[in-house]
Amino acid sequence: EVQLVESGGGLVQPGGSLRLSCAASGFAFWERDMNWVRQAPGKGLEWVSSIKYGGANPEYAEYVKGRFRITRDNAKNTLYLQLNNLQSEDTGMYYCALDRLGLGRGQGTQVTVSS
Repeated sequence: EVQLVESGGGLVQPGGSLRLSCAASGFAFWERDMNWVRQAPGKGLEWVSSIKYGGANPEYAEYVKGRFRITRDNAKNTLYLQLNNLQSEDTGMYYCALDRLGLGRGQGTQVTVSS
């Protein structure tokens, strides 16, 4: 059974940083491309970033490019997302997922950007 557990969210001021983690279990994490998606209050799920199973070719949505960085540690079955220069529009629930539509996502971790 696929299990993804996100953590690391919190309340930060505009311009601040956070590092999100996603602990994966129940499947061959090292063989799967992985994704981060998010959901802002009152809005639908939107893709944020993807990374290949080996850690190469990270991809980013335009609205986070240059500010967020996705990485993974296959030895630890863990996916990460470094969030820098956070803005109010980045507020939302962040999920790691098996695809860009949010397949298999966990309970999420809340990121709130506010002064």
